[in-house]
Amino acid sequence: MNRMPSADVLDQVRDIPIYRASVERGHFPILEKPEIARGFPGNWMTERLARALETGEAEFVLSTGTNHARMQLIRPPLFLLRSYYRLWQQHPELGASWRAGARRVSLTTVLATEHVARVNARRPGATPGERWLDDRTLYLNRRLDPADWDRADVERMLGEIRDVAGAHPDGAYLLDCSGYHLAHLIRAVSAWNLWDGFPRPAGIVHAYEYTPLNVRARLRSHFDCPVVDLFGSTELGYLFYSDAEGRYRPYLEDMSVELIPVAPGSGIHSLIVTSVRNPYMPLVRYRSGDCVRTRDGSADPERIVSFCGREKELLPTCAGPVAQADLDSRVTEVSDRVFLHRLRLTGPDACRLAYTTFDGEPLGPGDTARLTASVAALTGRSCRVEHRARIPIGRSGKYSWLTTSGPN
Repeated sequence: MNRMPSADVLDQVRDIPIYRASVERGHFPILEKPEIARGFPGNWMTERLARALETGEAEFVLSTGTNHARMQLIRPPLFLLRSYYRLWQQHPELGASWRAGARRVSLTTVLATEHVARVNARRPGATPGERWLDDRTLYLNRRLDPADWDRADVERMLGEIRDVAGAHPDGAYLLDCSGYHLAHLIRAVSAWNLWDGFPRPAGIVHAYEYTPLNVRARLRSHFDCPVVDLFGSTELGYLFYSDAEGRYRPYLEDMSVELIPVAPGSGIHSLIVTSVRNPYMPLVRYRSGDCVRTRDGSADPERIVSFCGREKELLPTCAGPVAQADLDSRVTEVSDRVFLHRLRLTGPDACRLAYTTFDGEPLGPGDTARLTASVAALTGRSCRVEHRARIPIGRSGKYSWLTTSGPN
């Protein structure tokens, strides 16, 4: 297989130290995150980049670190934001509201909120703790675990949403979220009967992490607006978006992707990205760490139907690797009441599935037995299923679907 990028990509990377040997060999190996960091920033430095750093056309930034260790990057100021907003403007369901001036509220990890606050703190005259990313986007969440939101937290967030909506002549705003966080907000608003104070968004985007099927359905059942998924990363920007029916479309401006099977016959592919969208740190055959499935199991990126989790979190089994989405499908087939779930490996041939429900009540004996059998068949392990009042969130502000140690 040809491992050389296109001629126009070669022209943009041939002088970058990290790629010189690959250009000479005529073969580009897969670029891993540790290789990006090794010798940074000298492994990326060119005369053009040095001049850009001096003039402020390029800057050093850190990724938020919610999916992997924080990674140092070089890119133009506001590069990621402009990339995001370009897609919002062009999206078939979201674009009209965005172009009409609807602001965006973001309900996601507290690490993302803190990242915005850190960036703002470096600006002259900034207010400490400022959560406005710019004049279009406000970050809402101020707690690590959304299960810890009290009534005051929820009323504050709803008040801020009302302020954002009230700034638009039609009361329109767009709600950008981690699906888990919005599902927690739905539960809290319902428990305290606060729906009258929750303006309905013109559109909802769930991004940042894999969103379980039951959570996606819960969002759609509570909001009469387009609910779409955007897939991307801090270092790449968005690569794919879904329409309101869940069908994925590529958004590969200045990018190309290839799919590499993680194991023969598994149907799970590793996502490899070549991107010159960022002119100062182009990534050639970069392993994003994400896994996908295609409609027919082929390696055709045009046939991607799901982004099924992180490659480092695949569970090896005798029948091949199991991804987060595979377990999620089994859970969803048994009950639409399950909210969070986490699989803990308790031994070489045993596991325990802890779960919560949207209504707080455990599954009945029949559903519990079906879920136990289904997870056992998927993992090749004996399984015990346990209902929990809550499942703690990780230090990153995201939920882990698989663990081998610690409380579950």
